[in-house]
Amino acid sequence: MKQFKIFFALVFVSLLFTNCDPNDSNGSNQNDTSFAENFGASASRDFIGQVVDAENHPLQNVEIKIGTSTVQTDVNGVFIINDASVHEKFAYITATKTGYIDGSRTMVPTTGKNNVKIMLVSNTPIETIQSGTASEVSIYSGTKVVFDGAFQDENGAEYTGAVQVSMFHLTPSDENIDKLMPGMLYAQTQTNEEAVLETYGMLNVELRGSAGQKLNIATGHTAEITLRIDDSQLATALSSIPLWHFDEEKGYWKEDGVATKVGNNYVGEVSHFSWWNCDAPFPTVTLTITLVDGNGNTLSNVVVGLGINGSNGGAFSYTDNNGMISGLIPSNQELTLKVYGECSVIYSTSIGPFSTNTTLPNIVINSSATFLSSNVVGTLVKCDNTNVTNGYVILNRNGNDSIFPVTNGAFSFNEIYCSANTQFNLRGIDYDDSQDTDLINYNFDPSPITNVGDIIINSLICNYAEYITYRIDGELLPVVLTENLFFQINSSNVVSIHGYNANGKYIILDGIASGSGVNCLSAFMFGGPDFGNIQSGTAGNSINYNSSPIGAVGTYVDVTFNGTFVKLGLPHTVSGLMHIIRDN
Repeated sequence: MKQFKIFFALVFVSLLFTNCDPNDSNGSNQNDTSFAENFGASASRDFIGQVVDAENHPLQNVEIKIGTSTVQTDVNGVFIINDASVHEKFAYITATKTGYIDGSRTMVPTTGKNNVKIMLVSNTPIETIQSGTASEVSIYSGTKVVFDGAFQDENGAEYTGAVQVSMFHLTPSDENIDKLMPGMLYAQTQTNEEAVLETYGMLNVELRGSAGQKLNIATGHTAEITLRIDDSQLATALSSIPLWHFDEEKGYWKEDGVATKVGNNYVGEVSHFSWWNCDAPFPTVTLTITLVDGNGNTLSNVVVGLGINGSNGGAFSYTDNNGMISGLIPSNQELTLKVYGECSVIYSTSIGPFSTNTTLPNIVINSSATFLSSNVVGTLVKCDNTNVTNGYVILNRNGNDSIFPVTNGAFSFNEIYCSANTQFNLRGIDYDDSQDTDLINYNFDPSPITNVGDIIINSLICNYAEYITYRIDGELLPVVLTENLFFQINSSNVVSIHGYNANGKYIILDGIASGSGVNCLSAFMFGGPDFGNIQSGTAGNSINYNSSPIGAVGTYVDVTFNGTFVKLGLPHTVSGLMHIIRDN
């Protein structure tokens, strides 16, 4: 079931709608203020998620924004934002990192810890064109864009010169579409109505000038886009279909023009670039589902699929830590709901049609001869035996990671597993201190509960009063420095931090503190045998520092650091923690 474990959709989407008329709009009457009334009242919600690249590798230092809250992903690509300011029926999460197309996710948030997974693709220019000249840029699928040569910068000023073009065609058949697409397939029609969408393909185009500045089509000009239709959709493709652009500020799609079917392609004109989408719209209702096992325990992080009866399409989502999924579905359609275990489909039923917002009774998933359910419980503690107040555990089975939140030290989640394979690995992470446990091997207990007891954060440093620990490229075992440690700060707020170990590893950090009691540290040199000498601001070197308030001599200072550096021409990531007594 590996192919299903990588789906992480955040809204239910119909993938086979044919009974709509794309020409029934009488002109645009879109109003963002009145449309936002569909989102419900302001709400405070909790989120945990992971950002990965196209090969499913975690991405560190991705900037995540939800409402007014901003954090960066850790070495595992994980972020946690609690008490984010969102709406009862609408939450918009953005993920940005230099070198990648901006990612995002929109969802109907539950009251539990909402699970999010976003996949970013690299933003590599495929062609350079010139302003003032008509140009055509195409990719292997036949998808292409024709420019008339008129461009402007973000301030609306005319741009002349070379234009770098990046292009990404996201097809409906892409198994990662739910993680790659922006937002969710939720839209504002020209008549200001809500809609869920059936996508016939999405296109992202980014334009950059010679200085790296963002560009766009000049005001009053258009570009022609051609999107190849998937072979599996040719039979149902309408002769004309609405075009939609993704509003990166609002977090939803907006109807904006029409595309015409020409052979195996949809062709239309657009006035600007971010994401464009060829979609058929359909009215929506909200469906809420909760999964429990035979003992009434909620089933978190379980894959649920939903599709229209008789179709091959569907969408997939993970339940939150309360076993719940809430999302938009097409109204007045009979649907097939499936629950996936590691072995197979373990539950299937027909539901609907629904004409109003609906909360189903709990769906009970009973164990069988081929699959079982176990409640994994334990406590994540620090070296001083105090609980980790903000963290998570990663459960790994067959190369797939599942992330579960830790609150005040405790974690508890239900895992469905094949009875023939009871092994799993577990690792705990203190999100605030960027520290983790060793990777520990376990077996599920055949009884309903698997109690792993206390697992200790970084037991390698538990016996040391002072230490520096760091991890390069996400290695499982960190480097630990416990000898010749010192932290000095002079009258000009120049900081020097040194640390060594018996194996010849060391760190030297020279920087500037913004003042005693202020958790801000900027480094102008960071070095050691694992890094070389990293000068601030040089190409490929970007390390962020965050220190606890710098107190008097003899008190502890904690400095967390993470970022990227280049050694021998190759890029690397680093994350670590300095726990040192201030010497002077």
